[in-house]
Amino acid sequence: MPPPPDLILTPAGPAPAPRYTRHHSPGAPAPAHSPGSPAPARAPRRTPGAAAPVNPYLRLFTLPGARAFTLGNLLARLPMGMFGVSAVILIAETYGSYALAGAVGAAGLFAGALTAPWIARLVDRYGQARIAVPATVHAVLGRLVLLLCASAQAPAWTLFATTALTATAPNTGGMSRARWAHLLKDAPDAKAALHTANAFEQAADELCFMLGPVLAAFLCSALFPGAGTLVAAALFLTGVLLFAAQRSTEPPVAPRTTGRSPLRAPGMPALLAVFLATGAVFGAMEIVTLAYVDGPAAGPVLALQAAGSCAAGLAYGRARRSARLPGCLAAMAALMALPLLAALTGSLLALAGALLLAGLTIAPTMVTGMTLVQRLTPPDRLNEGMTLAVTALLGGVAAGSALGGWLSEHAPTTTCGYLAPVTAATLALLLCLATGVGRRERERKR
Repeated sequence: MPPPPDLILTPAGPAPAPRYTRHHSPGAPAPAHSPGSPAPARAPRRTPGAAAPVNPYLRLFTLPGARAFTLGNLLARLPMGMFGVSAVILIAETYGSYALAGAVGAAGLFAGALTAPWIARLVDRYGQARIAVPATVHAVLGRLVLLLCASAQAPAWTLFATTALTATAPNTGGMSRARWAHLLKDAPDAKAALHTANAFEQAADELCFMLGPVLAAFLCSALFPGAGTLVAAALFLTGVLLFAAQRSTEPPVAPRTTGRSPLRAPGMPALLAVFLATGAVFGAMEIVTLAYVDGPAAGPVLALQAAGSCAAGLAYGRARRSARLPGCLAAMAALMALPLLAALTGSLLALAGALLLAGLTIAPTMVTGMTLVQRLTPPDRLNEGMTLAVTALLGGVAAGSALGGWLSEHAPTTTCGYLAPVTAATLALLLCLATGVGRRERERKR
């Protein structure tokens, strides 16, 4: 049961010390006060014999309201791993074309990339609940219209037109990260705690993208091609309503302290270019794997990549130090070659293992990149800054999806499609090295 909301950390006044401040480092008790040293932060009395949680993830959820908003957000994020796979299966089943399915998915992602920063700007200006709920309702209606058009085998142009209606979906992951930043900003170990929170959020993303494709593939094959879209729409709306209802943890609307867009922050354009190339890795890998496996096993096989990323993200969140972005991207570029090599063998088991290993580099890369975004973005535009990063990722996913779909259908073999994620990962690494993204910011902090 979540702690009472009246203990929530707020930006006004001195930050209360309950629950979080009694831990100065994971697994270590608060240091004793010695004469001549500054007085430690006041902490609440402990019940004799009560042990404090030493796991950094457990410590996060001692914050009042954290469990409640996380549950709603997880329900809202699960459909993000379902919508894409459901649409690909539906369109490929009814129209018989993976190229069309990839192109429609790319169009939807491109439309979302255009509207997402504006939705995030409204969230920063008016609050999460006031904007997220109507935006979600509009996006869900768009999904239902797309389902009707595809089921009726309407002309292909109607699929491109109706998928644009789904572009108002709010960035639920960004809103959750903004809540963590708000709750943890006055914690004495705020940097370490925020690193753990970002790792948890990335692991949650990967968990949703691990379970989502499996659930979508099962529903579409066991029931009917549109079942995945219907269930995803219901979960999305329910999750956002539950998340928005947790008003005690919602970051307050802060007055603007700067008129500068996060896009103009030094280092941000270069970082967004890296995110764009990284997104192409994910988009290409998804549709190429769906085309290569081409059956009910596609969802579970694809989910293994997310499983590897989820495990790596949880381990990365417990680490005391974060890696550098170039190193993460170099590891990603190397391991993304494994699915290509496995596909050449023709073994589905080898491909599954290769995807699991390739996924190990995803979460550390994304956590490191998102942490840079938070450092570069003005506090009053945090939702907008993180949404710009997600927008760049979506733009890359759209390009990778379209390229992967085209290669899967027109290349000599579907195995050639796995060249796309390898190329995109290499491009992301080269962009990072060429622009020095993150290096200038790290040097300024020194």
